[in-house]
Amino acid sequence: MLLIRFGIAVLLLFLLTPVQAGERTVLVLGDSLSAAYGMDREQGWVALLDERLRQEGFDWRAANASTSGDTTRNGLSRLPRALEQHEPAIVVIALGGNDGLRGVGPGEIENNLQRMVDTAQESSARVLIAGVRIPPNYGRAYTERFANAFANVATENDLPLVARILDGIAEDSSLMQDDGIHPRAEAQEQILDNIWSELRPMLED
Repeated sequence: MLLIRFGIAVLLLFLLTPVQAGERTVLVLGDSLSAAYGMDREQGWVALLDERLRQEGFDWRAANASTSGDTTRNGLSRLPRALEQHEPAIVVIALGGNDGLRGVGPGEIENNLQRMVDTAQESSARVLIAGVRIPPNYGRAYTERFANAFANVATENDLPLVARILDGIAEDSSLMQDDGIHPRAEAQEQILDNIWSELRPMLED
């Protein structure tokens, strides 16, 4: 009887251990839109992603390496350390908004995004690009070139792209904080849905 119980225990340990050891990580490298600005971090879309992964039975976890105020240049410098720390299988690059607000040249933004993609792929991680739109008062020429920076990197590297992380949100003032830039807690589920449409196929691949 004792041997039977021991055998069952060993079998259970054998079955459970690979699941725990095989858990993979989605790393989100972003700015204030992903860092839960103006709310508790647990309310942000990255924390909600972590919950959804578990609720839907995916053997994945979400790690948030987002910092308010970050630009693509900041992200490029921080990415190697984040990759070393989290060893992600997927990296969501959600940067560029602050570049646009500061009028950084789209060429520089595109170059920084490309270098982040290269860095992530060198670590064997797959990449999802999450873009953002800037206000039209920056001029049509700049806003179009800005949007194309994300699309170009995604196309040239055959990567999934969420063109507008705030799609369905930025147009609704009730979902935006008083500054008109950052989404409220009530909008975080929609942000996650926008990301999820492109992320879920990567999880199942």
